[in-house]
Amino acid sequence: MQSSNGLGFAFIRPGKALIGLMLVITTVWLMFAIGLNWGGASPALFFGLTGSTEAILHGQVWRLFTAPLMHAPSGSGSIGHLLMVLFGLLFLAPRLEQLWGASRMLRFIALTAVLAYVMQMALQVVLPERLAARMISSYWFGLGPAISAISIAWACSFQGQTVQLMFLPPMSSRTLVFVVLGLQCLWLAAGALPEEGMLAPFCGMFLGWLLGGGTPSPLRKAWLKLRLAQLEGQDARRRGGPRKARPNPGGLRVIPGGRADDDDKGPDGRWLN
Repeated sequence: MQSSNGLGFAFIRPGKALIGLMLVITTVWLMFAIGLNWGGASPALFFGLTGSTEAILHGQVWRLFTAPLMHAPSGSGSIGHLLMVLFGLLFLAPRLEQLWGASRMLRFIALTAVLAYVMQMALQVVLPERLAARMISSYWFGLGPAISAISIAWACSFQGQTVQLMFLPPMSSRTLVFVVLGLQCLWLAAGALPEEGMLAPFCGMFLGWLLGGGTPSPLRKAWLKLRLAQLEGQDARRRGGPRKARPNPGGLRVIPGGRADDDDKGPDGRWLN
């Protein structure tokens, strides 16, 4: 529920693209929850689709793309893991979908989810092994990094507006950033290892700003500036160097608009044209 003035809140219904994504996530979760808990399916089926840095580096690249769709199918935190993602999509993503369109919204979710895990993998490789083991589990999964990215993108795109998440009190866009960042810092301080890993949500927040912090995004703005500099450089080379000032043999000059001083009058006392 969202409002621009904080006085009232109206539920924004998600579009077909977001509804479809939520149905896919819920269906995948139900399949594995029923199969593993009641159907006697092997856990290897589930873990074969989750992220694993070692397995991906040995060629199982598909895990990067299936891991965001997987959520804990059993255990005391399984329902919360799924609901956190669904509520994040339900309360924050519809407004971005209206602003960006369905195609950009889905691209944003896919890119932030995959790239956040790629960044986490890179950090896992460079960090000391003992520290990396405490921050990233052997198998990581979930759409949590994309939800962190959506939160930051919403706050950057709708500055000064207010949102109410589930049963929480209304909060401004700036407060939303502090809440999302603060919760992840609390997880880190407590040493609690979430299913996504400790680092992927922080990577998702950075990507949320980089890819969704406005229209155009900061990344696209940087690309446009770089492209403009390249075109200006090509134009200068084509002209044989920087553009030179044209000669003015007649001594003509431009008179500023508005009332001028007497010095700008001609010899006959009339205004110059």
